[in-house]
Amino acid sequence: MDTITLKNTALTDKHQALGAKMVPFAGYLMPVQYEGINVEHETVRNKVGMFDVSHMGEFILKGEGALDLIQRVTSNDASKLSPGKAQYSCLPNESGGIVDDLIVYCLEDGNWMLVVNASNIEKDWNWIQKYNTGNVEMHNISDQTSLLAIQGPDAAAVIQKLTSVDLGSIPYYCFAKGEVAGCKNVLISNTGYTGAGGFELYFENAHAVKIWDALMEAGREFGIKACGLGCRDTLRLEMAFCLYGNDIDDTTSPLEAGLGWITKFTKEFTNSAALKAQKEAGVQRKLVGFEMVDKGIPRHGYEIADAAGKIIGVVTSGTQSPSLQKAIGMGYVQSGFAAEGNEIFVKIRDKAIKATVIKTPFLKK
Repeated sequence: MDTITLKNTALTDKHQALGAKMVPFAGYLMPVQYEGINVEHETVRNKVGMFDVSHMGEFILKGEGALDLIQRVTSNDASKLSPGKAQYSCLPNESGGIVDDLIVYCLEDGNWMLVVNASNIEKDWNWIQKYNTGNVEMHNISDQTSLLAIQGPDAAAVIQKLTSVDLGSIPYYCFAKGEVAGCKNVLISNTGYTGAGGFELYFENAHAVKIWDALMEAGREFGIKACGLGCRDTLRLEMAFCLYGNDIDDTTSPLEAGLGWITKFTKEFTNSAALKAQKEAGVQRKLVGFEMVDKGIPRHGYEIADAAGKIIGVVTSGTQSPSLQKAIGMGYVQSGFAAEGNEIFVKIRDKAIKATVIKTPFLKK
């Protein structure tokens, strides 16, 4: 993709000044790493790191029918949310797959925010709009909104220096609104994609540089580092968090992907009858985690075989885990091979490299 056509976040100049390696990602120019993936990974696991994830999409849904529309298009039960709470969910399509995964925020009664993947902003908007028969007021605020993820065991201590909001009183998958670094109306969410704990801050682009600088200064005593998308991927994979486009997509069912826990049949939603039938019949393939026994790193798209060499699945994500010092991966295999302890073989450059199916997350807390 030609860099001229790429979008910037409000912090692109900051990343470039810090010497970040910038790459095209989901239509944006994004930092993939600064000092290096392993260094940044370890910083998040042990101290605190900060990610600019302003490329993510945010939609506001307002009005009387907003909850009904969300219930219609998402798999989880948003009626369980009260103001200040959020939930992980997905948008099922009409053919058994997933349009996207997302986080649903209940801002206040009748006012909701949906946070979607950067590469799917237009696709998701059109999908939700297709079902918006009740004229729910919808606003795509993605281009006006910045998002920072401050992640790691020291994340709360860093942010707490800059806000009077009591971060200790915000449970996991809950949020509060308040002032951060003198900037008003910041949504402080106890969520993240690293498994290391921390918060995500949503605010207007105009505040981005001020909040970034304040957090870097407040975090200096804790050894804060700017972190790129490279270690975001290794961190999420150690937790076996799905990445849209790799582990889930338009062809993978939430049940195959192990997302039955966000697929609630207490309500009707897009394709719910077919998914319920799939649950009752049992899935033919499952997303599993595995670790390599023999030397080799699994990569997205590599075939998975059984001991006889028969192809039984495909790798969706794989890496050398910085925390575990071993190669790990996720992939879909036929259900008969999905049990913990099963031996499978990843085809790497025409060689069958042995691996073992293990229980996820890979990194036990």
